[in-house]
Amino acid sequence: MTRDTLRLPAVRRAADHVLAGDEATLRTQIELSEIPAPAFQEAERGRRMGVLLAEAGLPAPVADTVGNVLTTRPGSKSVPPLVVSAHLDTVFPAGTDVTVHRDGDFLRGPGISDDARGLATLLAVARAMTGAGIATRAPVIFAATVGEEGIGDLRGVKHLFGTDGAGRGAAGFVSLDGAGLDRIVIDGLGSRRYRLEVTGPGGHSWVDWGTPNPIHALLDVGRSLTSIALPLDPVTTLTVGRIGGGTSVNAIPQSAWIEIDTRSASGESLDALEAEIRARVEAAPAAHGRLPFGLTVIGDRPGGTSDPASPNADGPPVTSRVFPSGDQTASPRNCPFQRTSVEWFSRSTRTSSVVP
Repeated sequence: MTRDTLRLPAVRRAADHVLAGDEATLRTQIELSEIPAPAFQEAERGRRMGVLLAEAGLPAPVADTVGNVLTTRPGSKSVPPLVVSAHLDTVFPAGTDVTVHRDGDFLRGPGISDDARGLATLLAVARAMTGAGIATRAPVIFAATVGEEGIGDLRGVKHLFGTDGAGRGAAGFVSLDGAGLDRIVIDGLGSRRYRLEVTGPGGHSWVDWGTPNPIHALLDVGRSLTSIALPLDPVTTLTVGRIGGGTSVNAIPQSAWIEIDTRSASGESLDALEAEIRARVEAAPAAHGRLPFGLTVIGDRPGGTSDPASPNADGPPVTSRVFPSGDQTASPRNCPFQRTSVEWFSRSTRTSSVVP
């Protein structure tokens, strides 16, 4: 079926349109990457994306209640839509210099790949469909979503496919995230994230020495959590990714916190790991002067998988030499079923990476 589709004159025209517009796509990628868009602060980039989607020949986009920018290209039939999506936000905090620098074939800048490339590709698809006069049976929803990164916790895509979302009941979902022509990902890696906070009376490091110390308590509990025996089949991970607390080197802090990331393809493994984490946290106050410990779930991304024989997985090898990958990633794809500032995108190979 995919090979037959490729023979259609309109599809060939669309492919030619994509190639002819490659430089324009790169310019769009740079422009969008240079609009700051930390999670929960995507509005400016969203507004620009709405203008560009309209200029690509799509109906006037609208923002939904959480900030997703959406437009639907009508189909010839009243059938469930296909959703094609890229995310607006970046992992980088407010104040990051997002200027894109050219270095030969490389474009370097925070977010240049994740996900400015996805947004630019979303626009390239819209322009190609308009330019080639592509007519589809099903409507196609073009979605620029919010809240993919970090504690954004996929809030945009969760809303999109939720009770009141435009994508509820969709026939299919394609997430354009990052760059490269080497693979598509058909498995969604589940992740669950926690914030563990400890509070205490505080005091002076000399005068009040012996007062229960939240940082000491967290260090001890953190060591306990990182010593948990984790399953290898399926692989399950636990990482303490952030830590903070205290106001001065010579003060006993009044509060301290850590943030924990856990991942697995198995929901059962994540449930079992959560139970173990909670058991160790609940036992901690007895060893630390009855300091109160508070454990909060700050992110929960469900895992899932697609049938490797489905059209979503079968089509790309024919159309763009992309092969279904056994790799698992946590991305917007999880719902319907981190990074340094040294990030690059290669104009010649269309590949990307981050440098630790």
